[in-house]
Amino acid sequence: MDALLRAIVLVAEPQVLLTILASSIFGLMVGCIPGLTATMATALLVPFAMFLDPVSAIASIVAATAMAIFAGDIPGTLLRLPGTPASAAYVHHSYRLAMSGRAGEVLGLNLVFSALGGLLGTVVLVAAAPTLADYALSLSSFEFFWLSMLGLSCAVFLVGDNVPKGAAALLLGLLLATVGRDYSTAFPRFTFDDPELLDGIPFVSALIGFFAVPEIIRTLRDPGVLGAVPVVQASRIFQGMGRAILRWRWNFLRSGLVGTFVGALPGGGADTAAWAAYGMSRRLSRDPEAWDKEGIEGIVDATSANNASLSGAWIPALVFAIPGDTITAIAIGVLYLKNVTPGPSIFLENAHVLYAVFITFFIANLLMIPLGWLAIRAAVPLLKVPRQMLMAPLLLFACLGAFAVDNSLFGIGTMLACGLLGYWMEENGIPVGPAVLGMVMGRLVEENLMTSLIKVQGDLTRFFDRPVATALAAFTLLVWVWPLARSLRRHLARRAPATPPA
Repeated sequence: MDALLRAIVLVAEPQVLLTILASSIFGLMVGCIPGLTATMATALLVPFAMFLDPVSAIASIVAATAMAIFAGDIPGTLLRLPGTPASAAYVHHSYRLAMSGRAGEVLGLNLVFSALGGLLGTVVLVAAAPTLADYALSLSSFEFFWLSMLGLSCAVFLVGDNVPKGAAALLLGLLLATVGRDYSTAFPRFTFDDPELLDGIPFVSALIGFFAVPEIIRTLRDPGVLGAVPVVQASRIFQGMGRAILRWRWNFLRSGLVGTFVGALPGGGADTAAWAAYGMSRRLSRDPEAWDKEGIEGIVDATSANNASLSGAWIPALVFAIPGDTITAIAIGVLYLKNVTPGPSIFLENAHVLYAVFITFFIANLLMIPLGWLAIRAAVPLLKVPRQMLMAPLLLFACLGAFAVDNSLFGIGTMLACGLLGYWMEENGIPVGPAVLGMVMGRLVEENLMTSLIKVQGDLTRFFDRPVATALAAFTLLVWVWPLARSLRRHLARRAPATPPA
């Protein structure tokens, strides 16, 4: 109770409330611009978070990402261009309804069910995180090693059908994580006698490079053409919303819980949650034909799930220090920079920070309603501005952020190098997300591996002694083997001779 009261006092400070408001507006602006993701918004906020206290820093990330995920629905509905990947699952459905004169209704549903989905996910986060933390305090470095490996595995197999490219990106991230001093001996690795690399590759600069620079380059090379914007009557956005909430309450609860669960899976993310809920909505619909043509059921399901997943991703991040997605990967890095160590010990050592995160989630999702309504009203003139005109200021903004971390040009060089690498990866179909997760989790894997090896004097069989460690190891190995077995079975099926007709 003392920690909760302290958290309320911290969040109620004017600096924190202004940070939440400013970050919310920034998130709405980024989410409204097609192609600029919530992850990019988070990465651009990190340099400013360096100068804030821990509560304000995390509050800025929570508020900006919640707003950006919703705001991605605005260009998706009006232009058929998803503002964020989380809106891609239902962008054609939303745009088709908008062109038939239902743009206000669709945007109203997006706004209200995004806020409700975020609130539901936060309730699950508040209920599940302390319970899991009590159990996690009994875990050793062996269990945390296998949890880290499981998180890395899920990050690969959730990127899509091209598992080799996802694995290559993850291995690249792990390689980048080894730059700097060795964990156990402090011996320099891959530093090339450069003292700037003794503490590893600058994390903030690398994040800005991986997520901001590729989008800037891509936009300047191919600015694209924006389509016509349907007319939106702001007065009709909330019309009939009470009836819609009552009618689709079970869809909302089902998809919100699905989104929270998917978000809690390391590597899941809002886009995966949206696709899962959207596909489930179609399969469970009583009238698939009406669902395809004029139904709003799929939009309700998907938009509830992607916002709920944001809260779910914080469950493994706070309890096990394993990021649920790239946004929480950045947040974990910020917590480390603020000398706040995520994991079960945070409930004992920094409980006030934890409760402040919970309170911020509630505030951000409640604030989404009025700010989202204003964003929808301003969406049409904003979306008519040529997107390529915004890229030069964003590049300057990114350079200033990379420089401000250590007041060094080395940060700008790191940002540009990682940006070019990220652009090359995306152009060749190699996802950037696993690489970033590898950078964040590589140190965690190494620390727990080396700690465990020192404990058992190098005896690898001891990694399977404890029951929970054995179960996690078995599940991790199953995640590795299952896609390989499925590919082998398909290969053998293709090579099998066809049965001649009787």
